[in-house]
Amino acid sequence: MARFHQKRSHTVCTYGRQLRIINETILRVIGTGLLVMGFLWVLAAPATAAERPVILAFGDSLSAGYGLDNEDSFPVQLERALQDKGIDAQVINSGVSGDTTAGGRARLGWSMPANVDLVILELGANDGLRGVNPDETEANLDAMLRALSERKTKILFTGMLAPPNLGREYGSAFNAVFPRLAEKHDVTFYPFFLEGVAGDTRLNQRDGIHPNAEGVARIIDRITPYVMIALGQTGAALPEQKTQSE
Repeated sequence: MARFHQKRSHTVCTYGRQLRIINETILRVIGTGLLVMGFLWVLAAPATAAERPVILAFGDSLSAGYGLDNEDSFPVQLERALQDKGIDAQVINSGVSGDTTAGGRARLGWSMPANVDLVILELGANDGLRGVNPDETEANLDAMLRALSERKTKILFTGMLAPPNLGREYGSAFNAVFPRLAEKHDVTFYPFFLEGVAGDTRLNQRDGIHPNAEGVARIIDRITPYVMIALGQTGAALPEQKTQSE
């Protein structure tokens, strides 16, 4: 009886070892297959959302799309224009109608999403319309540019011109704020957001202030190369721009 039990025990142990070897071999084969499949999936996978450039259009009604269908707004038209250039960027609309530089400064910290690659800073028009002291406008824009620079965020800074009815002295002081700050912070600068659109009734809504869909398209044509440069793209040709004094 003892010999029988010993033989049976030896048989069971041998069978167990063989079964364990078979299982380990199967697991190794499956593991290798999964590793290869995972590697091939990574190679074939499209760019992730994290790799897609994110642009924040931070401004007032001019960039928010006041009076326009969403598809005609500045952010949506810019996103399409960049896609036509082979840049699959996401453009987030962070425009607030009626916003001033003071309002933008107050909301920048809490309203800006994480992981933004480029901020288009478009503010100042309502400061000019309200006759805000250019020193205040400059202080607010300076604070925003400094905050964005500290976050290591790329910036496209857009300029604005004062309404002519406020007088030459005010206009000269106001208009000089934008190029001075652009130089101070060494950022990509688009001198006048409404270049080629302001004053043209065909490109503006009935109020004569806000661009219509065609007016936004004109802005997009002119500003897109600046956006590309701000993103770090090379080979973008810049259109001619008037100076602030013209």
